Amino acid sequence: MKKLINRKKLCTLTYIPFKEGFFFTSNRDEKITRKQAIAPSAYKQNGISLIYPKDAAAGGTWIATAENGNTAVLLNGAFKKHIAMPPYRKSRGIIFTEIIASAEPYLHFLQINLDNIEPFTLVLFCNNNLYECRWDGQVKHHKIIDKQQPQIWSSSTLYQDEVINKREQWFAEWLKINNQPSQTDILQFHLFTGDGDVQNDLLVNRNNTLLTVSITGIEWNKNKAEIKYYDLIRKEQSTACISFSKTEELHGI
Repeated sequence: MKKLINRKKLCTLTYIPFKEGFFFTSNRDEKITRKQAIAPSAYKQNGISLIYPKDAAAGGTWIATAENGNTAVLLNGAFKKHIAMPPYRKSRGIIFTEIIASAEPYLHFLQINLDNIEPFTLVLFCNNNLYECRWDGQVKHHKIIDKQQPQIWSSSTLYQDEVINKREQWFAEWLKINNQPSQTDILQFHLFTGDGDVQNDLLVNRNNTLLTVSITGIEWNKNKAEIKYYDLIRKEQSTACISFSKTEELHGI
């Protein structure tokens, strides 16, 4: 019998718009035995410049911004916890880089062959729209999300509906107090929010084997994006920036 998925976990994502752009912030939960990720740097793929932290084990990533302004974040699973059926044709992190390195990532998601790829959720900003794209292992699902409203996602591979709903309530309550948060404010939310249950708080510790190993934040505006990476295991911080090459084609939030 196949075991329930228990490999790379990408746990919590928030999206918060502001007047000139938006914040994406992602907690990465991972087995402590997995190779630690490489801090964000610049890469070239398909003729497009990107910045992202790199997964040292599989070589892909879970969060990235391109020089054309396209920005995306990956979470494991689609709607419900699934049964892993390896070996898969490619890792989701590699599929992610193929999508974000395309000229039209949303269209690329619609067209790409995902047979024998593990389920995932892709939250994508491109063409001045915010998209939620899911692959459930059989069918692609996609919709436009209201980019004017803050959003939170939690990985379906780690959390039951009850916990996901609780996290949404935490986010809504926090926003009442922090209606114009800075990136530092958002980091505090991702570090400290919860009710003391380390299995399900935003900063996860499951028996010292599955931990929140890093938090990555992207601050996107019309001219550039800055990515801040907090390595919670090494206790290190790093920053990378990318200037958008065609700012005349990038529209405001």
